[in-house]
Order: sequence, then structure tokens, then C-alpha cells
Amino acid sequence: MSSNDIIVSLDIGTSKVRAIIGEVVNGAINIIGVGSADSQGIRKGSIVDIDQTVQSIRSAIDHAERMVGVQISEVYVGISGNHIALQSSHGVVAVSNEDREIGDDDIERVIQAAKVIPLAPEREIIGVVPNQYVVDGTDQIHDPRSMIGVRLEVEATIVTGTKTAIHNLLRVVEKSGLKVAGLILMSLAAGHLALSKDEKAIGAVLVDIGAGATTIAVFNENNLVATSTLPIGGEYITNDIAYGLRTQADIAEKIKLKFGCAVVEHAAADQVFKVNRIGSNVDKEFSQVDLANIVEPRVQEIFHLIQAEVHRLGFSDLPGGYVLTGGTVSMPGMLAIAQAELRSSVRIAVPDYIGVRDPSFTSGVGIIQYASKYLRSGKQGSAVKKVVNKKAPAAQEPKSSVMERVKNWLSEFI
Repeated sequence: MSSNDIIVSLDIGTSKVRAIIGEVVNGAINIIGVGSADSQGIRKGSIVDIDQTVQSIRSAIDHAERMVGVQISEVYVGISGNHIALQSSHGVVAVSNEDREIGDDDIERVIQAAKVIPLAPEREIIGVVPNQYVVDGTDQIHDPRSMIGVRLEVEATIVTGTKTAIHNLLRVVEKSGLKVAGLILMSLAAGHLALSKDEKAIGAVLVDIGAGATTIAVFNENNLVATSTLPIGGEYITNDIAYGLRTQADIAEKIKLKFGCAVVEHAAADQVFKVNRIGSNVDKEFSQVDLANIVEPRVQEIFHLIQAEVHRLGFSDLPGGYVLTGGTVSMPGMLAIAQAELRSSVRIAVPDYIGVRDPSFTSGVGIIQYASKYLRSGKQGSAVKKVVNKKAPAAQEPKSSVMERVKNWLSEFI
């Protein structure tokens, strides 16, 4: 196995930190390693303790390194949160080549032109997503390379975030001994993996329900048109179970994962378990029906809030319906409740790769796919080969600023 063909994604979530190693062979991706660790220092998707988060990242990276037998030095990091905002922009440049053939330099310049937008002092550009290129008035062009033209335009979506959130994310990765090869919006990455071309074309809502937050991304006409984050997720279900059964949160989480069912009618009365209750030395027995009576109302509320947020964003009835992902949707009965509450077509997206066939891995695998597609073409085609390598001594490899590396990479992020 050659380390030159490896991409590593880092998904820092509220409950888990996941490092996924993908090997790219002739354009095809194989998932060859997965490292996971309990997440500490993250609350509702935001970093609240730098040192604890660093320890979680190191644990996940060490786990992945031991599985594959390589040393990870660079990672593509997913970013999300309620601080993310989308802004439309338009860039125009004249084609520079004498023969008027559009090249990578022209695309880079038009992307830079699109990035010239007014920004609040506390915000920073994370990435630029081209929606379409226009060459001498001809629109709906997705890749203008090698075309002949005089005037090159781009209609793009600018992804911005707060400087505090971005720099804290970069800080924890840097303190973990890693370099950031690039920041990728997790909604884009997950959508790239989970949604079909038809769903993105006619309009669909991607809902990622994690432990501490739910991310909503609306795709229409092949573009990401809206995104939002709700501070709800699987932790709310766990807290309800802990309160209802009068037990500790860690015990409630284990019970949820093993016996959880979101629909009372689907629960089994003969499936029983004992719970160590707070303030008592005697375990009490409960059935899955008892558990479902606690879980179902909270799950109904989560999907009710999701539907209300989609309506607030201005989308009421997209033909592609809803696509669910994230670790919380793995619970039996979630799909049935979603279909009843959302009153639309609903499906659960699962990565189709050995070892990661679980909704909780959608964002991490999506980051690998997204990085592979956009960095293996054009001038950045060789960037993938530099993601994972053996650490060189400081004298041979001068250390550069993480922010500088990210900004250089973002200038090519198309």
C-alpha cells in the first residue's frame, strides 16, 4: 500500500471523534481504516474544552494508525455548526491566455474574484462552491477548462463561519500533532455521498442527526441553497431515558443503543432489562415498551422541529423529500416516525463501503469522496498524495502556519 494514495478525514462530533482512512486507486475509494474515540470537550457540536478535545482526536488517530500501520500527519477536517452561513457571489475575469483557452489560472482568478464580498469583522471565508460557470454568455457550464472564450464568470456560494469557531477547530487539530490539509463543510461532503444526482437536481433535504446537534442542508438545482443547525440530537433522548428510568446518563446511553425503539407499537413487551437506579441498591426491571414510551415523544418532537426549520428556510415541499443520516437515525423505528411527522418521502442514507456501513460514518466518508474529487483534478491533483506521509525531521521539513496552509488550499477549493 502506497501512502501517496491515502486521504484521511477527521469528523469531530459531540459523542465521537472519527478518523477514517481512504485509499484512492484509479479514482476508486477503498476505506482501509477507521479510528473512533469517545468525544470529550464538545457540547452541542461546539468545542468547549481544547485539551479534552485534543486527547479525543489523538485517541481516534492512534486507533486508525494501528489498524492500517501508517503514520498520519495531515487530515481533512469537517466543519459544521450554527455559525455557518451561505452567501451568493459573482465573479468575472478576462481569459488571460493569448489563444483564449481557459486554464486553471483563469479558474483560480475568477474564484478569487467571487471571494471579494463584504464580510463582518468576526466572520471568515471557509470555502467557495461554484454553482455554474459562464463563458461569453453561455451558462450552465460545470468545468470550463480547455474551452475557448474571452470572458469567464462564476456564480458561486461563499461558505463563511465565525473566526472563533474556525480558529478553535484549527487549534485543536494543530495541538494534536496534525496538519490541516483542508476544511470541508460537512453538509456538502455528506450531500455529495448521500444524495443522488436526481435528488440534488429536483430538491431534497439532508438531515444529519448527531448526538448534540442536527444539521439541515437543503439542495436544489444541484446546489446547496440553505443550511441550518438545531441544538437537538440523540443526547436529548439519552437524557429523557436517564430521567425516566432514574439512572445515570452513561447507563441510559447503553440502554438506548441496545434496547432503544422509537415506536411503541414496534417494541417487544417480552424484551426486558434491568436498570441500576440512582439512590437504590436494587435493580429494577423494565421492558422495551417502557423504553419506547419515553423515546417516541422525544423523537416526534425532533422531527417536528426539523420540519418547522425547513419551512422557516423557505422550503415546504421538495420533490426529493428527506434523506436522513447520522448516528441517531440507526435506532429502530426512526424511519417510521420520520415518515409520519414529515409527511414526505424519507429514506436513510448509509455509506456503501465495507467497515463503515452505518449512518454515523456518512460525513467522514463524504469528506474523503469530496476531497478526492476536487483535489485530484486540475492543479491540485497531487495534493491527495501529500495527505499522509512519514513525519520528516524539522530540519528537512520547515513547519508552516496551519492558517497559511488552509488559506492556500481554500484558494483552489472548487
